[in-house]
Amino acid sequence: MEDILALFIPIVAVGGFCAWMIALSPVGKAYAERLRHGPTNAGTSEDHAELVESVEQLRREVAELAERVDFTERLLGQNQASKLGKPRP
Repeated sequence: MEDILALFIPIVAVGGFCAWMIALSPVGKAYAERLRHGPTNAGTSEDHAELVESVEQLRREVAELAERVDFTERLLGQNQASKLGKPRP
């Protein structure tokens, strides 16, 4: 039991010191300010609709890029197959 207590004393001391330093830092002050004022308004429905539209546009662009990569891979595969003398699929 004494061994465990002797182990926890430095852990609690170091942890307390780190928590105290974080509380004094700008991050700690910002967190305390946010706790004092409560949750902020996330935004209007217009902001939400704009974000949804942006995400949908990004999804379309990623799908288009994936198609381009697939096409490029097929072309490279055909080119390598012709160099090796294998028949094209």
